[in-house]
Amino acid sequence: MTPLRGRLLGIDHGLARIGVAVSDRVGLTARELLVIYRKSKREDFDKLAQVIDEQQVIGIVVGLPSEYDDPEGVYTQASKVRNWVEYLHQALPLPVVLWDEQLTSVDAQEWARRLKRPFRAPIDDLAARIMLQSYLDAVRDGLMTFLPEFLSE
Repeated sequence: MTPLRGRLLGIDHGLARIGVAVSDRVGLTARELLVIYRKSKREDFDKLAQVIDEQQVIGIVVGLPSEYDDPEGVYTQASKVRNWVEYLHQALPLPVVLWDEQLTSVDAQEWARRLKRPFRAPIDDLAARIMLQSYLDAVRDGLMTFLPEFLSE
């Protein structure tokens, strides 16, 4: 595996909140970072831009909900995420990967219990961490390759 030049940002997109996680510089581990309470695309993207700058992020991995059971032609949560990612890419011109987030919320609830988080505390950052770690593990295991923009020179 070729080491990264910077960190990857993991995003769990939700209607009310955005969970944010970040990788280490070599792309082995992810950690939860913060939860952004959604206001407007502009304010959300401004906050993400600040995080990207502070964390020296070189690419973004956005969780994509599965559409396995959704009827064709229906506007789904996955459709909303894809649409939001188009705006995200215009606002923050970094490489973006869509990655399956199936069961991350269930796993995040279990992590929250282990971490003794309050029952009603948001878990979006944990879901982002789990999704990003899944992507990093797939890369490490040779099941996925980084986009060319992610590779070191």
